[in-house]
Amino acid sequence: MSSPHRSRADRRRATEARILDSARELFAEKGFDRTTIRAVATAAGVDPALVMQYFGSKRELFTRAAQTFPALPTATGADALVEQLLAALGLELGGLPEGTLAMMRSMLTDPAVADHVRDALGRRIDAVAAALPAGADPELRAALIVTSLLGVTIGHQLLGLPPLSDAPADRTAALLRPALSALAEPREENTPADGTGNRRRRPSGPVNGPGAP
Repeated sequence: MSSPHRSRADRRRATEARILDSARELFAEKGFDRTTIRAVATAAGVDPALVMQYFGSKRELFTRAAQTFPALPTATGADALVEQLLAALGLELGGLPEGTLAMMRSMLTDPAVADHVRDALGRRIDAVAAALPAGADPELRAALIVTSLLGVTIGHQLLGLPPLSDAPADRTAALLRPALSALAEPREENTPADGTGNRRRRPSGPVNGPGAP
């Protein structure tokens, strides 16, 4: 028969969860610099010393509280990859976790947070590059895809740009799809639009204009 009383470990986990929930709200609202351990403790209903005992520092608390980006893409092939990324974007435009908002707000003012975001984006770029069809510059194409989606998310969620925040997520995805598809599986630079593979030759000599001998 199980005890009606929670164990000490259960109580600690519950307290940690309450502290993390309060930290996410405050970091999302105020950013890293303006959030204090005392404010987090007050919101969680605990002593500041307990927050330090559990997490050691404000930066460690931030790292634990912040959720950076959605799961790495797993689809392979240009079309499937683009659709998976657009589906993830739709979820982000519907509302990001508070930890993610906190990370984004703080990445421009705190170098350590910026490093954390850079590492997370680097892993995401590597995953997208690995999923792209063979072609030139896979890392650059992946970086353009990832940062394009990041820019849309920042414009919508952090800046509240009216054209983005007012548009339905499916409309935004529909307009982005051709651009992402072009990056995922670009046309070869030396292949003309008719697909013949024949390159037009530029005149090798001077062009004679009207009145030329």
